[in-house]
Amino acid sequence: MTAIDPTAHLTADQIEELGRELDAIRDEVIADRGEKDAAYIRRVISAQRKLELVSRGVLLFSIFPPAWLIGTAGLSVAKIMDNMEIGHNVLHGQWDWMRDPKIHSTTWEWDHVSPSDQWKHSHNELHHTYTNVIGKDNDLGYGIMRVDEDQKWHPFHLGQPLWNFLNACFFEYGIAAYDLELGKNLTKRRRKSPEFRARAKAVGRKIRKQVLKDYVIHPLLSGPSFLPTLAATFTANLVRNLWTHSVIMCGHFPEGVQVFERRSIRGETRGQWYLRQMMGSANISGSKAMHFMTGNLSHQIEHHLFPDLPSNRYAEVAVKVRALFEKYELEYVTGPLPKQVFSAWHKVFRLALPNRQHEVRTPDREQDLIAA
Repeated sequence: MTAIDPTAHLTADQIEELGRELDAIRDEVIADRGEKDAAYIRRVISAQRKLELVSRGVLLFSIFPPAWLIGTAGLSVAKIMDNMEIGHNVLHGQWDWMRDPKIHSTTWEWDHVSPSDQWKHSHNELHHTYTNVIGKDNDLGYGIMRVDEDQKWHPFHLGQPLWNFLNACFFEYGIAAYDLELGKNLTKRRRKSPEFRARAKAVGRKIRKQVLKDYVIHPLLSGPSFLPTLAATFTANLVRNLWTHSVIMCGHFPEGVQVFERRSIRGETRGQWYLRQMMGSANISGSKAMHFMTGNLSHQIEHHLFPDLPSNRYAEVAVKVRALFEKYELEYVTGPLPKQVFSAWHKVFRLALPNRQHEVRTPDREQDLIAA
């Protein structure tokens, strides 16, 4: 929490009016979505599948350096497309209105070690409901980082730049562990829970499936190119993990993004929920290609306001949302990718160190931090 509340100038009536204006923006898109949007996602899925197939085909000859470079680059892009613009957004239900059983949040499975149903629970139900609420939103630091000056510092936090880097390199596995809520489920009693054991087995099955596909079958099909193909697949997964982690870091960690106490959401209204999404997210500016490769999560503010709207509509929505920020005198946190990445990592390093000055905590604030 910042010392000065950047929304303190808004009255309760203004916040609810803001909510009504945002509802109107959402309703307008829902009424207008149609065949053009459906054609977009079908085109993207087709392009991704063709790119992955061609890239894996090229890697059959990856013993030759040019084939390795082309195949690895193509497979990296294909994996990013699968996770970001397709998987993430399909699993949000953005395309459920099409009533296409092949492109639906209840049937889609992605190229990721975390089973889609577990990810939907931790991400859609928890993260998007309790965005940036300390002790409620586990996306805040993924349980391994200090994310607020008022959180009690421990020597463990000195290593959080390293923990964050390792998490970035193996991000899909970090997400799977996060979806399992390992931090609270590793106690002996919780490990014996039938529910947890079933979820852990599901993750194990998904990991085996991914490893078999990427690191056994495809390399074996490459024959004499086995080792180069193995290295290429590992590199493609690494690139996808680093990119995905960077985009997500830029959406919630840069300086200027707000975090919230648990008590602040008691009795939260629709308008107040909208306002928390606006102040708890940040955007990335850039080209259409950059927006596409982020899964349009470069429009993180708009995505958190309207997580179920088609991702290809966020750019047009952003113009109207930004106008509301200006109308209500709120800071629209945005910037180019290098700036946002630097800002997020600067915060990681800054909070790895103890505060320079002692801060007095209220009993309510202390309870929130203990829970976090």
